Amino acid sequence: MAPVAVGLCGPGTALNFDRTAFPASPKIDNKWFPLTPGMQYTTTGSVTSAEGSTERTVTHTVTGLTKLVDGVKTQVMWDRDYADGELVESELAFFAQSNIGDVWLFGEYPEEFENGEFMGAPATFLSGLSAAQAGLAMLAEPRPGTPSYVQAHAPAVQFLDCGVPVQENQETCVPTGCYKGVLVIDEHNPLEPAVGHQQKFYSAGTGLLKVTAVGGDRQETLDLVKAEQLSDAQLKDINQQALVLDEHAYEVNADYAQTPKAEVATEISGAK
Repeated sequence: MAPVAVGLCGPGTALNFDRTAFPASPKIDNKWFPLTPGMQYTTTGSVTSAEGSTERTVTHTVTGLTKLVDGVKTQVMWDRDYADGELVESELAFFAQSNIGDVWLFGEYPEEFENGEFMGAPATFLSGLSAAQAGLAMLAEPRPGTPSYVQAHAPAVQFLDCGVPVQENQETCVPTGCYKGVLVIDEHNPLEPAVGHQQKFYSAGTGLLKVTAVGGDRQETLDLVKAEQLSDAQLKDINQQALVLDEHAYEVNADYAQTPKAEVATEISGAK
């Protein structure tokens, strides 16, 4: 069992992580947070702060890779974040779904870039290392009235995200269409109160549709503009690029170097 975090997101929000509660191979079919290999989602929006406004494009790709983190085999997501058309972050994130349907986040490896130059990956965390703990990315049955929950905790990098469902059965329109029955999750990091809150809008079967900002000194908004299933050839290429990122992480981060290397689990888009 991992160390237990007591009340990180309020009373009763202790993390109760049990690695035996996960299947031997990851399959993430939570209707609010489906991760099907070969699916790629593109969101666009902006970040506004005292320094000005930046246009953002984020590409989220579900790879066909798996990686063992804290004794659990996870599904690897590859995110690329562009500011005004320039790559500023390339991140591997690691998810697994428990036997009861909760989706857990086991860590992130975000490489940072400036003017096309690699600057490091100082915000890396992996469950089970440097006191980092996996947390709940999405509940199996989220609904308003559900208590807050810890989405992950990594004290070494000041990472603590708290989530709580605040609305359901909403209608939300984004460039990919209008969706009914939308779930809204409020998220914040109590270690960084100046950042404010985010509200994330999810549609069953699709996942994340929209991100809005509530308060804080950095306003971030994103809308889903494309959701597509890549071809087998495209997924194979994505897998190879993500493996290069995984390999580079061993040279960059001491904690990451303690984990087994990512492996190709599938090169067939949309299948396991």
